[in-house]
Amino acid sequence: MDVYSRYSPFIQDYIYRNGWQTLRGVQNAAGDAIFNTDDNVLLTASTASGKTEAAFFPILTLLDENPSATVGVLYIAPLKALINDQYERLTTICEEAGISVTRWHGDAPESQKRKLLKKPSGILQITPESLEALMIRKHGEIPSMFGDLRFVVVDEIHSLLRGDRGMQTFCLIERLCRLANCNPRRIGLSATIGSPELAGKFLAAGSGRATSIPKFESEKDVWRLSLEHFYIDEVGVGVQASPPATTEDGMQAARLPIKRAGMPALQAADPGLLYIFENTKGKKCLIFTNSREECEAVCQVLRQYCEVNHEKDRFLIHHGNLSASYRESAEEEMKDDDSYMSVCATATLELGIDIGKLERAFHIDAPFTVSGFLQRLGRTGRRGQPSEMWFVMREEHAEARAMLPETIPWYMLQGIAIVQLYIEEKFVEPPRMDRMPYSLLYHQTMSTLASSGEMTARELASRVLSLSCFRRITQDDYKILLKHLLENGHISKTENGGLIVGLEGERVINNYKFFAVFQENIEYSVKADSQELGTIVKPPPTGEKIAIAGRVWVVDEIDHKRRIVYVTLVKGNIPAYFGDVPGDIHTRILERMHCVLREYKQYPYLKSHAVNRLAEARHSFQMSGMKDHPLIHLGGNMWALFPWLGTYAFLALERFLKLVCAPRLGLKGLNASRPYFMQFTMKVSEEDFYNIVSSESRKDHSPMELLYPNENPVFEKYDEHLPELLVRKGFAFGVLDFDGMKERVQGWSGAMIFATQTPNIQNR
Repeated sequence: MDVYSRYSPFIQDYIYRNGWQTLRGVQNAAGDAIFNTDDNVLLTASTASGKTEAAFFPILTLLDENPSATVGVLYIAPLKALINDQYERLTTICEEAGISVTRWHGDAPESQKRKLLKKPSGILQITPESLEALMIRKHGEIPSMFGDLRFVVVDEIHSLLRGDRGMQTFCLIERLCRLANCNPRRIGLSATIGSPELAGKFLAAGSGRATSIPKFESEKDVWRLSLEHFYIDEVGVGVQASPPATTEDGMQAARLPIKRAGMPALQAADPGLLYIFENTKGKKCLIFTNSREECEAVCQVLRQYCEVNHEKDRFLIHHGNLSASYRESAEEEMKDDDSYMSVCATATLELGIDIGKLERAFHIDAPFTVSGFLQRLGRTGRRGQPSEMWFVMREEHAEARAMLPETIPWYMLQGIAIVQLYIEEKFVEPPRMDRMPYSLLYHQTMSTLASSGEMTARELASRVLSLSCFRRITQDDYKILLKHLLENGHISKTENGGLIVGLEGERVINNYKFFAVFQENIEYSVKADSQELGTIVKPPPTGEKIAIAGRVWVVDEIDHKRRIVYVTLVKGNIPAYFGDVPGDIHTRILERMHCVLREYKQYPYLKSHAVNRLAEARHSFQMSGMKDHPLIHLGGNMWALFPWLGTYAFLALERFLKLVCAPRLGLKGLNASRPYFMQFTMKVSEEDFYNIVSSESRKDHSPMELLYPNENPVFEKYDEHLPELLVRKGFAFGVLDFDGMKERVQGWSGAMIFATQTPNIQNR
């Protein structure tokens, strides 16, 4: 029987009403795997390919044929906005069959939650953090809610494969299944999986099932790409009409001339933003940035351009520190096909929210990951149109006496490398399977005690250490943790010798932020009259200004006890601050950046200024000797090292040079611009440098030697509650890429030719 015929009648009716002529490849393949096996299933297909329907049509059919006595499907998504979006789609599909769909997150109606608790059934949509809260607060009701759970659907699973949040999610799935005595199949959905086999293992961990990864013929991706470079401190660059971009499908995208009349000098000094301003007119676009601070700054300037040109404001803003009302207003505006508003956004609009028919996406500077690029590109091109992204690379002119490393356009090279890695190799960052998640170990220990009550140390260790993500944690390490928590009052011993949450632990657990394992800053709510704008970090004194929601506000009053800042709208430009945004850049991206400089290949998506800037960079690269050697003499005793390593291998090398090699090298004053280059002085020759570093890497050094004396490198959210030994081990063995660093430097000897170490893809 074909997949369509196997669907329930209400699914077939839905397909007919929506005018579908045939099922897509992913839908046929998913139906076959879900209907005809008992495996977990990982579905990887491009954005807007119909993955949600591919998974849910057969799941709902099985649920319709044999209704569950409890919640039948648990749908886990990383964003509330994604849940809200999918809620509307699933409700429409399920309405005829009488299958209930319930949202469960901080912004969802309490009435829905009470109704589900009273009569559990159908589909429950939830974030990892809300699932954590449910496990603690409704622990006794988990069996009655999920005793007949058939499926766990994890959407945008790629976003959960490289950090503690993903491991938390799968810890919760394992804990829930044990408590409810159920064994649901797991279905993972993503458009950007780097290693499907590794992701399949991650998805299946602790389930006792294999993972099927259906193969199918997918539609060919058609992209319209453009990358242009601007000097932000040079008036006149980029203001002329530029030649049309030639896209990969041979089409041309027109460029509009930028009119400078009436533009204040300060604003006119950023031609990159003027370029975006003009090329969003009469269009609905997304403007991606890598940080909330830059998102605020860009939106401020673009709105000022509207004001100066006497145009109606046509820019909205969307990021994680804004209030729900601001975010949801932007999402609703995006869904309106008749709207010509553009939204300045961060990763909050990167995932699979349906935001309607977008003309194009802009990206300021380069994303950190290939996965992020593909997700952001995938926001466009829906409803049969090609995906379209314009990169805008902005750079200040190097000072006249600037040294070589500062004259390289790193962000532009990174953008090209990310695009080329996917075009040439279909490379996407693989899951991180080698973590030492001590921070999460603390969190799940406290969560387990809070939900289950008193346990013996043996019972607690049995429940926690048996979770799949803690397979690298030893019994001895866990004893060290429990002893530390007892000493600090996070857990306590009862008269019977059992363990319970202590007074200090109660303070941590009773804060709603406990449910999240990602790092957060202490934030203040910002209010203007009755309007809630969002949150900020480190509010300035009364009378000073802050930036939020794409505008500038003066601080009228600060209530430190309640953490509220009261503000009034004013005009102006100031930077925003929401906390640090780290970037995890993979080594393959740095290696491909090296190849971009080495090769003579031209890229059809580069615009005129970008072509010229790349030619300049390649000339400097050739003339400096960087082509063949990672170490460049800058004059005197000053050297620059270009290791072409990803963020955490680079960090390992930086510490290796300082803490292990420095005495033999006579190395001093190391200053790093991660993960691109290091500068330092040393007393040995280039050849001696290679030999010393290579020989030291072959000795029996431990990653623990890359920690400074008395350093307590708090990296993850709950590291502050751990014993220092475990914090140090977690950083050394779980964060620093010691092996990746050693593999690179062991090729450094004598007159080493670095070009042989990186993939030769010049002629691909």
